[in-house]
Amino acid sequence: MNSVWNLDVLYKGFEDENYGKDMARFQSLVETFNTFAKNLSQCTDAKAALVEGLTMEEELHDLVGKMAGYANLRQAANTKDQEAGSKMGQILGIYSGLAGATAAFEKWASNLPDLMELVEQDETLKSYKFLISNLKENSRHLLPGMGEEIMAKMEISGSEAWSDLQSYVTSTVPVHYNGGVTNLSAIRNMAYDADPQVRKAAYEAEIACYKQIEAPVAFALNSIKLETLTDCQLRGHASPLDRTLEKAHMERATLEAMLEAMQEYMPHFRRYLRAKAKALGHEGGLPWYDLFAPMGGNSSKWTTQQTRDYLVNLFAGFDKELSDMVAEAFDNEWIDFYPRDGKRGGAFCSSIRSIGQSRILTNFDGTFSDVVTLAHELGHAFHNRCIRDHRPLNHGYSMPVAETASTFNECVVMAAAIQDAKDPGEKLALIESQLQDATQIICDIYSRFLFEKSVFENRPTQFMHADRLCQLMTEAQKQSYGEGLDEQVMHPYMWVCKSHYYGPTFYNFPYAFGGLFARGLYARYEQEGPSFVPKYKKLLYTTTIANAEDVAKVADIDLTDKNFWRGGLQMIVDQIDLFCSLIEE
Repeated sequence: MNSVWNLDVLYKGFEDENYGKDMARFQSLVETFNTFAKNLSQCTDAKAALVEGLTMEEELHDLVGKMAGYANLRQAANTKDQEAGSKMGQILGIYSGLAGATAAFEKWASNLPDLMELVEQDETLKSYKFLISNLKENSRHLLPGMGEEIMAKMEISGSEAWSDLQSYVTSTVPVHYNGGVTNLSAIRNMAYDADPQVRKAAYEAEIACYKQIEAPVAFALNSIKLETLTDCQLRGHASPLDRTLEKAHMERATLEAMLEAMQEYMPHFRRYLRAKAKALGHEGGLPWYDLFAPMGGNSSKWTTQQTRDYLVNLFAGFDKELSDMVAEAFDNEWIDFYPRDGKRGGAFCSSIRSIGQSRILTNFDGTFSDVVTLAHELGHAFHNRCIRDHRPLNHGYSMPVAETASTFNECVVMAAAIQDAKDPGEKLALIESQLQDATQIICDIYSRFLFEKSVFENRPTQFMHADRLCQLMTEAQKQSYGEGLDEQVMHPYMWVCKSHYYGPTFYNFPYAFGGLFARGLYARYEQEGPSFVPKYKKLLYTTTIANAEDVAKVADIDLTDKNFWRGGLQMIVDQIDLFCSLIEE
């Protein structure tokens, strides 16, 4: 089994003849679409023009997805890959030239008085009913004249460049540890080490390394957030959060119901953290370096082959299509497994629609947590597979539902592992591992939400230097974790290492949404058994052609009902109760 992914199915390099052909076609199609948009005022057949425009956008979508996807994957695997960075800049530069034409096409379409009647007269248009129905609402936020093209071009040297800087410096910063030098991904993985001295020393080395890069990353964060605020002001969005919710096709009532339920249940998570602290010999709250301390007897190391066989066999009991896809991912080199210098930290899954596959990056270290992480990313890949029969422009699911399949996979893995555990120490280890993850999607995600909210509130009147950002982060963590953490040993630099702040705005609450939504779905699966699986797949299929509330209705769920969110949280509380009883024994 290869340790790195294979991208040859896309291109064998930027000198590949097929890359050159795709680039030539891309440039030609951009020119054609720009000419098409300029002549829309002379159009005599609106339905034909709608179909023609969408068909060109489909091909452009696939071309950009394939070429930019290749460049992005190469750069993620090696942030020092200058050629990939250069090609990505070229692709984005050309693509930005479409912004004005795309805005003109959308504006023209949204102004058609009989738009939805035309949709019902053509099969291609019918398949894009959800997309087209949102055009009129979205068109009121489009910038006039060349505004869209100018904004798109400026983002390349603005927010996108600042995001690349954060990724580069965090992946290349030297971390001095134990007389040697390592990288940030490797040092952060040590938070899961069984040796408390290793965890503490790794935490101290991690915190110390941020001093080397805090200034440039602070500039990156300030610049990105200011650009977002300016964009909202120009487009008429009330706030960045309103813009996020609109793009996410999610009602504010849903977010408020979820956040309020989370706040209600915070004391239970603090109880878990203090119980863990006591078990590890700490007075009061838990120091940050022991947040991920393993407990119980699950210290086994996994190979990638063992992980493959375990997940393939496990998911076969849920759904053959999912199991077969997992085998394909391992066997056909979809995955880049191990940490190394220059490689991006964390984990992600990237869909490549044009070839019907995904690629997964992890920083695998052999712990059971890494097995769960792979299951999580493979859930994204399965979600991508469930929507592959949609037309090209119906392949973008919104942020709230993006974590549904990934977290559902986690539920399948953890439920099976806990059930199969015979030894009390092993059961404790598994339950505690799941509570670690649950605490991340509730307490940590809530702190990230509070931090980003405070950054947007402060940015209009001040540039926030590193010390101020650390202060805001610490305040957010205190408000979220409360007495569950030792206030003297927190993580003030979480804003440096989390890439989420440097991408889509408020890319934090979707993790809480996905975690609680998936738990609710898994509870339905436990109740209904195999008959639930087709409904689950239909729900995933629907995620790209409906808003979040309508997606949930496929499974008869009302997202604006606080009781639904309480149900998912109560499942976690039941595990907290079991954890507390096990450590007392």
